[in-house]
Amino acid sequence: MADRRVLVVDDEKLIVKGIKFSLEQDGMTVDCAYDGEEALNLARENQYDIILLDVMLPKVGGFEVCQQIREFSDVPVIMLTARGEDMDKILGLEYGADDYITKPFNILEVKARIKAIMRRMDGRNVEANANRVLEGGDVRLDCEGRRAYVAGQEIGLTAKEFEVLELLMLNPGKVYDRENLLKIIWGADYPGDVRTVDVHVRRLREKIEPNPSEPHYVRTKWGVGYYFQA
Repeated sequence: MADRRVLVVDDEKLIVKGIKFSLEQDGMTVDCAYDGEEALNLARENQYDIILLDVMLPKVGGFEVCQQIREFSDVPVIMLTARGEDMDKILGLEYGADDYITKPFNILEVKARIKAIMRRMDGRNVEANANRVLEGGDVRLDCEGRRAYVAGQEIGLTAKEFEVLELLMLNPGKVYDRENLLKIIWGADYPGDVRTVDVHVRRLREKIEPNPSEPHYVRTKWGVGYYFQA
């Protein structure tokens, strides 16, 4: 956890202060923003390992901030929300968030989620050293550079979208059920449900498929799960 750089975005300064103090105790560098505009400026100007982003923000709302960040970065984003309704959680995932935590939260939970994401990112980087390139049809994944291409044109995938596609392309034709995908990509301790997988697959199809409503690459085996076919 040491030497990580984190951006904490919340208009409640006491919450920001508490998170900042706790993360700095673990050796992390913490930047703070108190509205959406400030958050976007910092995200553009700096390289962060993770962003904690409140949903309800002045000037620019958290969902819009997340969506704009996804236009230029695949940094992991954890949404912080005071509302626990399922729709808010799904909206966060639709806009490119990697995880969400409902307020009020225990700082130990926040740190555990950050550590889980960092472990996955570190493992991903170790695998990338293999300098692996995956290709199927017009889809090409540069696993070291974490870049995706369709018909030679680079497309922007979030960290989770990339990981889902990478797993499926590593095992073409193998069907993964939604529960298994959730466990592999998000971890066994992830509190969300299989709708998280469906949201990310839908977003992935919108980016790589010529016709997302009739997917050619990321296919569905009805009643079972998803698989990749070139």
